[in-house]
Amino acid sequence: MVARVVTVAFDGVEARRVDVEVQLIGSDGPTIFNIVGLPDKAVAESKERVRGAFAGIGLALPAKRIIANLAPADLPKEGSHFDLPIALALMAAMGVIAPDALDGWAAIGELGLDGQIARVGGALPAAVAADAMGLGLICPEATGPEAAWAGGARILAPRSLIGVVNHFKGTQVLRAPEPGPLAAGRAAPDLREVKGQESAKRALEIAAAGGHNLLFIGPPGSGKSMMAQRLPGLLPPLTSQELLETSMVWSVAGLIERGALTRDRPFRSPHHSASMAALTGGGLRAKPGEASLAHNGVLFLDELPEYSAQALDSLRQPLETGEIVVARANAHVRYPARFQLVAAMNPCRCGLGGAGRGACGKAPRCQRDYQNRISGPMFDRIDLTVETPPVTAADMALPPPAEGTAEARARVAVARAMQEDRVRAAGLDPAQALNARASGEILDRFATPDEAGRMLLMRAGEAGGLTARGWTRTLRLARTIADLEGATGVLRRHIAEALIYRRATLGAEADFDRSAGRRGDAPFGLREGDVEQTPFTHDGPTPFSPRDGVGAEERDGSLTPSL
Repeated sequence: MVARVVTVAFDGVEARRVDVEVQLIGSDGPTIFNIVGLPDKAVAESKERVRGAFAGIGLALPAKRIIANLAPADLPKEGSHFDLPIALALMAAMGVIAPDALDGWAAIGELGLDGQIARVGGALPAAVAADAMGLGLICPEATGPEAAWAGGARILAPRSLIGVVNHFKGTQVLRAPEPGPLAAGRAAPDLREVKGQESAKRALEIAAAGGHNLLFIGPPGSGKSMMAQRLPGLLPPLTSQELLETSMVWSVAGLIERGALTRDRPFRSPHHSASMAALTGGGLRAKPGEASLAHNGVLFLDELPEYSAQALDSLRQPLETGEIVVARANAHVRYPARFQLVAAMNPCRCGLGGAGRGACGKAPRCQRDYQNRISGPMFDRIDLTVETPPVTAADMALPPPAEGTAEARARVAVARAMQEDRVRAAGLDPAQALNARASGEILDRFATPDEAGRMLLMRAGEAGGLTARGWTRTLRLARTIADLEGATGVLRRHIAEALIYRRATLGAEADFDRSAGRRGDAPFGLREGDVEQTPFTHDGPTPFSPRDGVGAEERDGSLTPSL
């Protein structure tokens, strides 16, 4: 007789069905226990854990040849969660529990040598997959509250093998676990604590409203990390769909404690020594990396040039597609990775360089070499680049600003509501409601600027080396700026402000500066004195100055676009 029970194998955050079949062969003789079906080392060791667990509850393996088949045989089986289904199928084959008692159930769990069932990762996606197959799920007691979040799925969460046996014999009834608590939102640090940096705060609000990628450049102590840590406080809580997606990733990684979920958006800040596998996922079992753990949240990379080039460039694809494909010789898995990138860096290695200054005496070469550690395509995927000047004693002596996180969060919520309503009214894909994801028809219908804005964008593209990706991202950014203003269309002033935040390549900036100097032209190909066509007024270098990399308007907060 063959006893069967269903379990799952994890393929990224997806749980694929696996049938565990156990058969006893032969008559009295030595006990031989074999597991087949492409198991890894952890699965192959299950036979010893099962043997020990049976001894712990007073059962002995039969003196027969035991074959446990994990079907389909060509699907790699990884992890210790196969212990419980193998043990249950074996007990059904031995007659300890009724052969048909396991019909309609799937099981996951790791066994201890005393018969206790230890927690494993992936209870939530396993419960979702079991419910989709019309099955209930047997899982460890520690992960029962987590699995209970899977809607109407039937859940059993025993503490030990004895509890499972007694439940199916009718001598004990296991009560279905309750979903874990929905943790209250953590107290976010307030923007009022940031002194000065008004232009950076403005960029932070724009990034939050549209989901744009953001880079702070400034000397140590200028508040870059402070402002990045306050971004989650500006973002709305996770929707129900986003909560499920994010929790499934965290479940596979084994980071959910006692089933407690939260609507706070993830904020991941890996150290700059993190490898490519740590950021994107991988390893022997292809675990999710920091980028996937930041799904629907924020990935903060401090000291951006200190990350390895390989690690940084591995983020280029997920920044565009919103997912990571981990391709290995023994694994090919997909993880969602739709995150908002926030990065911070010093202007040069000594940290004190910048426009017209430099402690090492090697400026501007030191700045150029340090910033060139980041590839141009990576810079091209960053929508806002903002300089954070040193905070002066006068800034520190000022009283706290009148507006903080609460006021900025309210404006962000209004802007995001406009984006959702606009896409919903047009009957378009709601997944592209956020401006940072807008493309195709949505971009053409809602982000096309007026004639003056289009001409300004064309001149900026010709002068500053704007790529096709940069053109699209500038339109998305301008659309967000217009939403914060409550404007229905994208105007010239919105394009002008968006261009200030775009970082052109150093080579393009220098070429443009030299050519403009020879011609006596103003920025964007305009003649000096053409006030009406100048995109903005300023007191200092042009917004695309090769000495700065960012505009003077960003440094002093005096952005004054003209119509």
